[in-house]
Amino acid sequence: MNQEQLIESWLQEEQQPFTGWDFSYLDGRMLEDQPPWSYSARADELMRRAASVVDLDTGGGEQLLKLKGSWPPKVVVTENYPPNVQLARQRLAPFGVQVLDTPLTTDGPIPFADGEFDLVLNRHGAFNPHEVARILTPGGTFLTQQVHGLWAHDLLAAFGIQPQWPELSLEFFVPRLQAAGLTIVTAEDWSGRLAFTDVGAIVYYLKAVPWTVPGFTVQTHADYLLELQNRLERGDGLVFTARKYLIEAQK
Repeated sequence: MNQEQLIESWLQEEQQPFTGWDFSYLDGRMLEDQPPWSYSARADELMRRAASVVDLDTGGGEQLLKLKGSWPPKVVVTENYPPNVQLARQRLAPFGVQVLDTPLTTDGPIPFADGEFDLVLNRHGAFNPHEVARILTPGGTFLTQQVHGLWAHDLLAAFGIQPQWPELSLEFFVPRLQAAGLTIVTAEDWSGRLAFTDVGAIVYYLKAVPWTVPGFTVQTHADYLLELQNRLERGDGLVFTARKYLIEAQK
């Protein structure tokens, strides 16, 4: 394809719909190594022991639904990204799950009572360590898998930007959770590969996760995309650095 045809194909990728946290459109085009742990398996195990759980920043609820067979009697979720709030309500409310539209930050409140939950889950969402500790019952567990603040830093560099939250890491959260009164059970860090088979897949990914490259559009970032295309055609590949970490803590 010539340059004009490439840009037109990327514009089409930019318009593809994205709902929930479902990247199945990129199956075979976005290839991500997986960490050695299974967040879902551990969440499933912990839910079987709990009487109540809150899933902070549930996305569209797709991950929680996969574990429905292990849900405790009380299940509550939060989400604040508008497209996902509606989707989570459609998926989860019919099963009696309370879905709250609530913004979460690393220092803001969480709108629940002291000791309300046996289990607090958080997969790739923001959380305030002191608030997590407050809403846990004595003996309760917090389980989180997080995208490292340096996730895909080399992809960001290809667009001329730096990571927005480089400090978000095990080293940031572990002492804060301990200061909040929690005991660290597990703390694991991992890095691997995030690869794309074509530039169009990167376009779709960046539109689906708009905070990765703020303000990204094909038109405004065409020069960066064309450079990535040149890189691909040189045989250098579109391989970047994935980083995640897992924390399990107990009150």
